Amino acid sequence: MGMALGELAEHIGGVLNGDPDCTVTSVATLQDAGEGALSFLANPRYRKYLSRTRAAAVILTAEQADACPTATITVRDPYMAYARAAALLFPAETARQGIHPDAIIGANCRIDPTVWVGPRCVIEDNVVLAAGVQLQGHCLIGSGSCIGRGGIIKAQVTICHAVSIGERVVIHPGAVIGSDGFGFAEDSGRWIKVPQLGRISIGNDVEIGANTTIDRGAVGNTVIENGVKLDNQVHVAHNVRIGSHTAIAGCTGISGSTHIGSHCRIGGGVGILGHLDIVDHVTVTAMTLVTKSISAPGVYSSGIPAQENTTWNRNILTLRELGGRARQGQGPGKR
Repeated sequence: MGMALGELAEHIGGVLNGDPDCTVTSVATLQDAGEGALSFLANPRYRKYLSRTRAAAVILTAEQADACPTATITVRDPYMAYARAAALLFPAETARQGIHPDAIIGANCRIDPTVWVGPRCVIEDNVVLAAGVQLQGHCLIGSGSCIGRGGIIKAQVTICHAVSIGERVVIHPGAVIGSDGFGFAEDSGRWIKVPQLGRISIGNDVEIGANTTIDRGAVGNTVIENGVKLDNQVHVAHNVRIGSHTAIAGCTGISGSTHIGSHCRIGGGVGILGHLDIVDHVTVTAMTLVTKSISAPGVYSSGIPAQENTTWNRNILTLRELGGRARQGQGPGKR
């Protein structure tokens, strides 16, 4: 439906320089924006597009505003302000209520009248669904599980038995919550399964990406605290604990019994070995392999960025040469 710039600026706490009655109806990048579009500049890499943008208005900092040829809304944090603006322009779908006739509901379930259970959902026995929960099609909720107020469970999510989920949790398609952890004991060359008898506890305001998997505890619980954000295809093994408001990017794997602190940032493709402790306020950059506990806040890296192939080959030869000298007891500068 759109919104006038004056009203939008007021809602996001920005200062408008432009026509307050101008209406924006869409959002777009600086380079792709056209008439009626709202854009933003948060990353300095995209400043080169600012001077020729055709957006109706741009959200940015006051320091960048002079270079913008269109209306501006100046704020302290453009990315946060854009998130709020986009939510105003594109509000969430109105919650539905009721149970689709194709859904299957088990015995002794407690389902609030304001819940929506979509087509082909299976709700096993003794499940609790609090007010406003939305289950899209083809979801499975295992026996004894509970989902708190306002949860949104998107299509084809599997929540296994005895999983506790807090309020306002969003789980994206294909996620599996509560599968068995990878627990096996070796006996004379054969693997014997170790029963996974723990549970999963997920706090409030958590978001879990598509095809992410969270394993139940082997004995105790796997715990995801309040405000955690997990990207797509993250694997959380049994008995892992993730502290509040930590964000973990896609394709990260966390081995069993590792504890990650609060307000951490874990980049994409990170591997974290098991039985480690990572303190609060740690950033781990993409493709890092964490092999031991991290006891001090800071930024940690181990991946080698991509290089031109000839340079890479030369560097590998140099590393091999240094390794050979080390084995022979020579220092790097000796010949």
